[in-house]
Amino acid sequence: MADADYANDVLVSADWVEDRLEEFQDDDADLRLVEVDVDTEAYEDEHAPGAIGFNWETQLQDQTTRDILSKEDFEDLLGSHGISEDSTVVLYGDNANWFAAYAYWQFKYYGHEDVYLLDGARSYWLENDYPTTDEVPEFSDVEYDAAGPRESIRAYREDVENAIDRGVPLVDVRSPEEFKGEILAPPGLQETAQRGGHIPGAKNISWAAVTNDDGTFKTREELEELYGEEGIDGNETTVAYCRIGERSSVAWFALHELLGYEDTVNYDGSWTEWGNLVNAPIEKGEADD
Repeated sequence: MADADYANDVLVSADWVEDRLEEFQDDDADLRLVEVDVDTEAYEDEHAPGAIGFNWETQLQDQTTRDILSKEDFEDLLGSHGISEDSTVVLYGDNANWFAAYAYWQFKYYGHEDVYLLDGARSYWLENDYPTTDEVPEFSDVEYDAAGPRESIRAYREDVENAIDRGVPLVDVRSPEEFKGEILAPPGLQETAQRGGHIPGAKNISWAAVTNDDGTFKTREELEELYGEEGIDGNETTVAYCRIGERSSVAWFALHELLGYEDTVNYDGSWTEWGNLVNAPIEKGEADD
C-alpha cells in the first residue's frame, strides 16, 4: 500500500501491484486491475498484465444523458469483466489518473468498498519499466450487486446554487485560462460550454497541484497546506468541479479520501452544465479575495 500518512488507505504502489500480477491475471482471484483511459488506443498498445481496459467516455457514461452509468449498467459492466462487489479493484489510467479517479468516485458512489488507485498512474508504470503486455485478459462473468447510490459524495446543479448562496467553498480545478474565461477547454479538447468563466466565489486550485512530477500524490501535509491556503480545511462542505467531472474527481479524491474531508462532493456536471445554463451566474478573470 502507500507509504504516506493519509486519512484512508486508498492508494497502492506500483511495487505492490507488480508483486500480485499473477493474482490479477487469475480468473478465480478476488483481485482485479483496471486501466481507465479517455480512449483505449494506449491500452491496446501496452498495459499492465491482467489489466482490464475501460473507455471512460463510452463505458463509464450514459451516452444519451451524459450522466454516470445507471446502477443496472454499472452492475452489468463490472460483472461482465469478472468483477463482483467483493472484488479488490485497483484502478489506474492516463493523464495522472484523471479518468481512473472518476471511475474510483463512481465505484464509491455505488458503494464498492475495496477499490484503490495506483499511485503514479499509467505514466509511472511505464516510465519505471514495470511489466507490460498487449494481451487482453478474459474473465468469467459474475454477478455484481451494487449498493448505493451514495448521494452524499455527489453535487447537482441545485447544490451548487445553494453553495453560492451559503458561501460554501467551491474548488475549480481547471487551468487558470479556463478559470478566467479566456478559453473554454484545454487545448485540443472539445469546447463543451457556450460561456467561459467560473462559478461565483470559486477558488482556482489546479488538479495538477495535488501530484508530484512523477504523478504520485503529494503528502498529506502538503495537501493540507495547499487547500488550507485557500481556507479549505474540511470544516464545511466543499464542492469540486472542472469541465466534465474527471479532473474534479482527482481533487475530490485528494480532499475526501486522502485528507478525510468527508463533506467534499464532486459536481460532475461541472462547467459543461453550468456554462450552458441560461441565466446562471458566472464570473470572469481572477477570483475575488
